[in-house]
Amino acid sequence: MSLVVAVVGPTATGKSDLALGLAQALGAEVVNTDALQLYRGMDVGTAKLAPEERRGIPHHLLDVLDPREEASVADYQLLARGVLRDLDARGSRAVAVGGSGLYVRALLDRMEFPGTDPELRARLEERVEVEGVRALHDELAALDPVAAAGIGPRNARRVVRALEVVALTGRPYSANLPRHEYEVPALQIGLDCDRAALDARIEVRVDRMWDGGLLEEVERLERHGLGRTASRAVGYAQALAQLHGELDADAARAATAAGTRRLARKQMGWFGRDPRVHWLDARDPDLVAHALELVEAADADRLPRPDPHAPVRRTLGS
Repeated sequence: MSLVVAVVGPTATGKSDLALGLAQALGAEVVNTDALQLYRGMDVGTAKLAPEERRGIPHHLLDVLDPREEASVADYQLLARGVLRDLDARGSRAVAVGGSGLYVRALLDRMEFPGTDPELRARLEERVEVEGVRALHDELAALDPVAAAGIGPRNARRVVRALEVVALTGRPYSANLPRHEYEVPALQIGLDCDRAALDARIEVRVDRMWDGGLLEEVERLERHGLGRTASRAVGYAQALAQLHGELDADAARAATAAGTRRLARKQMGWFGRDPRVHWLDARDPDLVAHALELVEAADADRLPRPDPHAPVRRTLGS
């Protein structure tokens, strides 16, 4: 299989633009690794490129889910690996782009997914409603401290999934987490950005969302029906609160900007822990050229091997 070029990093760093530039230069096709861009109709709030903005480059795994559905990393892996096989059979290569770290790992890494038990999951979700997610997080911490340390105490969905896996397999949830081991040959290019500059970009993006029709988009989606994932996404949750009279316009925008900043820090923490990512400055005027140099070196197997003892990258602009 041809080497997959994956563009990763925090939101608002310009990943889509770089992916387009790389795909154009390489004669490649784009594969989405953003969990929210899987949803049909979630366009403005996810900064999804409109068809006319895609420069004629085929894009895969956009608009494949109904907003009422819950995204599944396991399902995504099956679809995405199928896309890669199809591209390889046609002699084309893939440029993957998105900031959903687990989806990137599912696409590229050796990663297995334990089964599910709907009844067990329903019981755990009911406990979340009755006892609160922190109580279940404490339970997870006792059963699997490694998993609990990596899952925020407010992330009910992941806490429930971790407890479900522990109950089903009798093994720690962390034993199933992916290691830094490619199953698909890949080069990961990360976009980093000075924190102040990124915060300014986020403010611009939030203003563009509201000025570009986010409220109208959310009204349409709500009439259609929104599942838990879609309705709780940054921007969508705040727009819903504004539509319901719970926040005014300024407060909704400010809450979205704050949530997006937190998301960017979280994304940087995720990708920053992966020593295989080759980082570039998002503001580099020659960004595409420097990224292509990395691709050329990777194709020729001349890239330096990751140092497992290298300092962990934890913050933006480090």
